[in-house]
Amino acid sequence: MAVAMARKTNERPGTRAVLRHCRMSSYKAREVLDLVRGMDYSRAVEILEHTDRGAAPVVAKLLRSAAANAEHNEGLDPEELYVSTAYADEGATLKRWRPRARGRATRIRKRSCHITVILSPMPADKVARRRARAAAEAADRRARRVAGTRRRREEQAAPAERAATNEAPADEVVLVPEEASVAAAPATEATGAAGELGGEETAGAATDGEPETAAGDEGES
Repeated sequence: MAVAMARKTNERPGTRAVLRHCRMSSYKAREVLDLVRGMDYSRAVEILEHTDRGAAPVVAKLLRSAAANAEHNEGLDPEELYVSTAYADEGATLKRWRPRARGRATRIRKRSCHITVILSPMPADKVARRRARAAAEAADRRARRVAGTRRRREEQAAPAERAATNEAPADEVVLVPEEASVAAAPATEATGAAGELGGEETAGAATDGEPETAAGDEGES
């Protein structure tokens, strides 16, 4: 009968980071490790940043160290890793004594522990879903950014268009210098003709007035 052998902790696959001789009890460290075990790397870091426990900053720093090892040593993307294993082992205990009443002494145990965090790649199907979701979110953000840029440009151009419309009415005709000179020639001719007509009328009025003067002279004589 075959007996399944348990896998040793130092034989578990993944990228690890180990903190030895941490000056806190293993019980306190395990309370925090239980919160992030099995979670994605980014989610685990977010939880640790908002956990009000003394071991939370220590575990968060250790988790970032494991992610850096995976990125620089094995070329893995930290966003595609998860906390596959996290445990705390008891370390050395420093024994101290505290004097008490009636000549007695009380033992003080200053405990320590060794914390280990192991990060492993996510399954292929989960990585594909995460990548597809990230691509969709990036496309959505880009579409919103482009739409916002176009809307701002239209809002900036609207006052200029209204000002141009108010300054130049639609029925007003603006003449080009060449067209202005051509239009000025008929106007000059019309002015000359009007002057000639005015001169003739003045001459006619003077001629008509002479007989009346002559008639008046005859009456006096």
